[in-house]
Amino acid sequence: MSMLKTTLLNATEAGAVELRRYFNNADLKISNKEGINNWVTEADHASEKAIMDVIAKDFPDHFILSEETGEIKTDSEYKWIIDPIDGTINFASGIPICAVSIGLEKDGEIIMGAVYNPFLDEFFFAQKGFGASLNDKKIQVSQKKEVLHSCLVTGFPYSYLDQPNGPLECFERFIRKGIPVRRLGSAAIDLCWVAAGRFDGFYEHNLSPWDVAAGFLIVEEAGGKVTDMKGSHYNPYKNQLVATNGQIHEELLDVIAGRKTL
Repeated sequence: MSMLKTTLLNATEAGAVELRRYFNNADLKISNKEGINNWVTEADHASEKAIMDVIAKDFPDHFILSEETGEIKTDSEYKWIIDPIDGTINFASGIPICAVSIGLEKDGEIIMGAVYNPFLDEFFFAQKGFGASLNDKKIQVSQKKEVLHSCLVTGFPYSYLDQPNGPLECFERFIRKGIPVRRLGSAAIDLCWVAAGRFDGFYEHNLSPWDVAAGFLIVEEAGGKVTDMKGSHYNPYKNQLVATNGQIHEELLDVIAGRKTL
């Protein structure tokens, strides 16, 4: 396990070196993937290459799933789930709320995760069964007990589909009651900040595995709870997620589903 951890930490740091190199670079090349505001930059590609080089050197036979490259399939029991820059629009806009995120899955279960924001110098790490840390100091979720007194965070899909209990409808329920709901633009950081007790809860309607593979384990290992929006067992291949300190979880699910009015 220690070799896997070393590789994870080294790969995360290697990606972050590229983020530092390209950040606030006026010549940064940006292109658009399918869909509106679905940006990818040369920094995403440079970070991804640096990460994959570290993993390939130590574990050349491992399965890799990365946002930019897609799947590099093998029959290994280990799969690395990589977001070379979570928060690309922030990154490309010079907003320092973005991170490298890498989760490691074994036989379908996330066993380790790292999220590193080099601009705030915050390195979050968790190993299943061993707790979660920020810069090597143990972290824990908050103790808030009511949604009404919570600080929440969410994100919106760029292509918004009008659906019952959708992103705008849920958002309105909270803000009309004066509940602070932040939107940072990086799901990986949102999750880590729940784990660190800064936010009491996070919910989002449309996420990809690389956004959350590391962060959701970090929340669980910090004592929090993560489910889908129905309250069922969560895994990173579900696109809807609710992550909380555990104490406001059921109430938050009820508000999102429209079962409860605040």
